[in-house]
Amino acid sequence: MSARRSNALSAAEVDALLAPLGRAKSLLIAVSGGPDSTALLLMAAEWAKRRGDTRIEAATVDHGLRPEGAEEAKAVAKLCGLLGLEHRTLAWKGAKPASRLQERAREARYRLLVDHAKAIGADALLTAHHADDQAETVLFRLLRGSGVAGLRGMDATTTRDGMLIARPLIGLKKSDLVAFAQSRKVPFVDDPSNADPRFARTRLRALLTRLGEEGLDAEALDRLARRAGETEEALAHLTAEVETRLGSAGPVDARALFAAPIAIVQRVLARRIAAAGGRDPSRIGLEKIETLALSLREALSKRQPHSANLGGAVVRLTAKGRLSLAPEPPRKAAKR
Repeated sequence: MSARRSNALSAAEVDALLAPLGRAKSLLIAVSGGPDSTALLLMAAEWAKRRGDTRIEAATVDHGLRPEGAEEAKAVAKLCGLLGLEHRTLAWKGAKPASRLQERAREARYRLLVDHAKAIGADALLTAHHADDQAETVLFRLLRGSGVAGLRGMDATTTRDGMLIARPLIGLKKSDLVAFAQSRKVPFVDDPSNADPRFARTRLRALLTRLGEEGLDAEALDRLARRAGETEEALAHLTAEVETRLGSAGPVDARALFAAPIAIVQRVLARRIAAAGGRDPSRIGLEKIETLALSLREALSKRQPHSANLGGAVVRLTAKGRLSLAPEPPRKAAKR
């Protein structure tokens, strides 16, 4: 994590942050109007102007949860107009959920942004996640018992529905971004929900402050994320080796699978269940995979058959140790 002072970044530093996107012809910037995304918008606009061959557009999602949201989107549109950039306000329409509001708003936000990025032919969607966000993410996942993959936090780049999502500011502190926006004398807003104790992220920020007094600060969590990422990379390499030995077609030898460490077994199962069930492996749930792996290992040791349904797949182990996975059959419609 950067330990820089809270002064404005130089043009060279901004160019270095955005250099991985140098081949992009068109980029969509997600801008809420807060200091983080405003700084990213300004950086991208200045970077693109220096280059002369990258088109920058911006989009703001109005969740319809606060009356100020529409005015904030208009303010972003005005700023984009001054910068000579196209802007679009994307509305989250329809009834809003009564539970898990922030989580579902986030899902809606990404869906709207990714769809718009595709519509305008953008090569990538840029978000303003920074090092403080990363620390909160790692702490959030740590408190919920996440595995190594979760503790690596947010990656600098990911894909969602085929769209590249880039987080070029992930190594910067929020104070760096506030300083950059202030140096350009550009106004920004602070979302009051960021101080609302009803939301987990708000409570985590307060907890992070207290933990920092004991040494578990943002930089320590950043180190944890980096080391978890390195471990995840090693485990992914070993998983690929086991997958190759097992083969990709038909039932596999469960004894050969369970000769590997249990963490590798869990990963192989998660990948194959996801493939059979047409799901995202990260959505299956680590605890469910752990339970399945232990059940299969016990049945294998007793030479007993075992079957389970998980993640849209049917997992079957024969008494002879053959393990197969197949999509769940469609459920029959209930008779009226």
